[in-house]
Amino acid sequence: MAEHDLTSPLLSPRSSDQPQTVLTIHDDENFEPSEPSSNQQSSTGTRFPHHSQINNENGQVNSPNPYEFLGSDGFSVPAPTTVDPFRNGTPFISGAYEVIKIVLCLPIALARLVLFGACLAVGYIATRIALEGWKDKQNSLPKWRSRIMWVTRICARFILFSFGYQWIRRKGKPAPREIAPIAVSNHVSYIEPIFYFYELFPTIVASESHDSIPFVGTIIRAMQVIYVNRFSPASRKNAVNEIKRRASCDTFPRLLLFPEGTTTNGRVLISFQLGAFIPGYPIQPVIVRYPHVHFDQSWGFISLARLMFRMFTQFHNFMEVEYLPTIMPPDHQKQNAVRFAERTGQAMASALNVIQTSHSYGDLMLLMKAAQLQREKPWSYMVEMARIESLYHMSSLETVDFLDKFLSMNPDTSGSVKLHDFLRVLQLKACTLSEEIFGFLDVEKNGSITFKQFLFGSAHVMKQPLFRQACELAFFECDAEGDNYCMEKELADILRHAIPDLNEDEVHGLFKLFDTDNDGRISRDDFCSCLRKNPLLIALFSPRFLHKDISKAGDRTVEEIV
Repeated sequence: MAEHDLTSPLLSPRSSDQPQTVLTIHDDENFEPSEPSSNQQSSTGTRFPHHSQINNENGQVNSPNPYEFLGSDGFSVPAPTTVDPFRNGTPFISGAYEVIKIVLCLPIALARLVLFGACLAVGYIATRIALEGWKDKQNSLPKWRSRIMWVTRICARFILFSFGYQWIRRKGKPAPREIAPIAVSNHVSYIEPIFYFYELFPTIVASESHDSIPFVGTIIRAMQVIYVNRFSPASRKNAVNEIKRRASCDTFPRLLLFPEGTTTNGRVLISFQLGAFIPGYPIQPVIVRYPHVHFDQSWGFISLARLMFRMFTQFHNFMEVEYLPTIMPPDHQKQNAVRFAERTGQAMASALNVIQTSHSYGDLMLLMKAAQLQREKPWSYMVEMARIESLYHMSSLETVDFLDKFLSMNPDTSGSVKLHDFLRVLQLKACTLSEEIFGFLDVEKNGSITFKQFLFGSAHVMKQPLFRQACELAFFECDAEGDNYCMEKELADILRHAIPDLNEDEVHGLFKLFDTDNDGRISRDDFCSCLRKNPLLIALFSPRFLHKDISKAGDRTVEEIV
């Protein structure tokens, strides 16, 4: 199976032996067909091209593209991947050996649970003492407070013992902090943070939600954690600045980051976030393995309670930690953070003997959403979000919104949606234009679409350079009274240029879709917001662009708006 990297282009280049596409553009709606011009040039200005008859050299007529007026020449969808980075290999107890082992270990599990609780309590008390009265959070923890934290670190080692890690195999050594102030590690389980807390006592980067975890949140604060909200660009920028500040100051402990941003099953590496690589300091990669036969210790889409129970009922859990050679940053680091991350990922993937995919935390959000709604094969809704973010600059939250829309179309057991369900959710009437919109997404021409096709197609339309202007011009056309609002009758007049036989109920359904605040009228914000959430609907307004000279209207609209 071929894997694609983050920089792979969405559209493959046309080979010289493929038939060339020629566009014949007619300026008048009452035109007579003419021979296509071989030197016809596409428009690169603000004027939208008119309807085109698309022919290739063998005389066949291709399927109409309803988004050609935006400059789209079609899109392609990467092949689906069968890799699931988040699936735990043994989510359930199976086999006589495991059942007998668990029964025999139940008394041991009770003793381990008591040890775990006692160590957590002692560590929490020691941490509270170490943090008592400490208010200077901008500087490193004073040495006498750090010495008290050794009690908590020893408790962490006993916690590992309670989980069945009586011994841990190590290979290599941590580089001195002055050589590699930042360490990065793969993230498979909640065990690694406990191990690194005991072994390195580093500063970590963690989600803001971790601060509210009982007992554990207090211990995390003692590590002088850098909190980050992964969905806030400002928070991520502040975190990068703080990483750079602490890496440059020898009084702080080394920094430890999990660049994958979430736990996986350890069978692959997923895409790296760039926070550890942007500051431009040498980095020591560390890899963790959990060799096993009967019990997969990864926290991959399995409940924490179930995972802890399985760990408590094992004779021994195997863990291997390997410190890899330090990787130096390239010159002009700010321009090469992606390359720095790639080199580090390649070194770690090679040492782990795995591949690195374009999945990210966003894929886990999609997986959890599909599982929450009890969809069959929820892993089939993952799209390798790092590629989506790289190509289309679409956030994980936006992608989850598109998944909500797709799931409301009632996909079948294979995760595919038929035409009638697609039209129902988008409030479209069955007609030629609606079929063209669906056919645009149906790249395999099998009468159904997958979420990946729906997402890539929608993102492709939004990425077109004329999409934003088309939204503004479409609202200008709908605002017949010039009062910055579109009423239902005005919308109906415009929509009937695309779908002439729309009845009142069908118009009302589309009006309710655009009226996002339900105030009985569509403002510019309502209109553009709806099209951002449903970019495929911009095709409904293409006849107004194609059958009217909008160059002057377009200039006037831009002047009025901007």
